[in-house]
Amino acid sequence: MAAVRGLSLTAAALRAVAPWARGSRLLAASRRPQARREASSSSPEAGEEQIHLTASCVQRLLEITEGSEFLRLEVEGGGCSGFQYKFSLDTVINPDDRVFEQGGARVVVDSDSLAFVKGAQVDFSQELIRSSFQVLNNPQAQQGCSCGSSFSIKL
Repeated sequence: MAAVRGLSLTAAALRAVAPWARGSRLLAASRRPQARREASSSSPEAGEEQIHLTASCVQRLLEITEGSEFLRLEVEGGGCSGFQYKFSLDTVINPDDRVFEQGGARVVVDSDSLAFVKGAQVDFSQELIRSSFQVLNNPQAQQGCSCGSSFSIKL
């Protein structure tokens, strides 16, 4: 039973991060009209399905986004631990996206990626050698690498 369950999780993980499927979906999605499903990061009904934004994340997003821009968080296969976080600015909200808004700043996560980051926190970190958005306290991650952009999932 455990082997079967592990196998189905691996298949779901591969479907979620298959680059050929994601690329075609993104190209097709850019031609569709916008659809929105919003959830406030403070709404209690979503609970564990939430992405929480730190104050520094909200502040930085308000500084760098213009108009309808938002931060997109995706999970892709790769990195030194198996999966990696990918951040980008975007303006198109797809039907399978979840929108998390706090203080006027928005982070959007597609439903496949949400399975890998639900309950996590998005932060903006500024250091001497770099500044970046990062995922912190991800309850779906078993371990991560020292750079903070790669992780392995809990089975």
